[in-house]
Amino acid sequence: MPEVAIIDGGGANIASLRFALKRLGADSELTTDPDTIRAARRVILPGVGAAADAMEKLRSAGLDKVIPALTQPLLGICLGMQLLFDSSEEEDATCLGIIEGRAHLFDIAQDQPVPHMGWNRVKQTRNTVLFNGIPDGAYFYFVHSYALDTVAATTGRTSYGRNFTSVVHQGNFMGAQFHPERSGKYGARLLQNFLEQND
Repeated sequence: MPEVAIIDGGGANIASLRFALKRLGADSELTTDPDTIRAARRVILPGVGAAADAMEKLRSAGLDKVIPALTQPLLGICLGMQLLFDSSEEEDATCLGIIEGRAHLFDIAQDQPVPHMGWNRVKQTRNTVLFNGIPDGAYFYFVHSYALDTVAATTGRTSYGRNFTSVVHQGNFMGAQFHPERSGKYGARLLQNFLEQND
């Protein structure tokens, strides 16, 4: 079984994520097979595109029931993080419901284009293993139009017109709104921290 099962939701960033994991010495497998996902030591839920489409793909594979029941460490990335929450106002999508919260579209302003795209700081609001060796205020690379308000499970927040959740951790479920595989040395360190934590 693979060390890391990457849930295949049709995202275009999979190759760079797998390459980032390989540089860290981790074998990964892209899959929608429930047994493979359950057996993996780590699971990553990436995602790009629309929440409703991504949830439909998970439901069609039966993974909307599998994912919330997982007990090993799981990391949601970008849209994958948003899918861990209750819902998104994007097409009024119902998500996995693991963490309480709803994603909202950013307000559009002249000095604040949407999507929020580029490098931005992450303020660490609560300790999590994902931040080991990463300084408070480190920059990561974002591409998204919807975001979650800060909630009890928020461990990192970022400001773009409003404060939003950029890192979340609840039990074995973690998420990063940014793309760690595109975020240089600190993104690589976050992935390494995810791989190294105890089961």
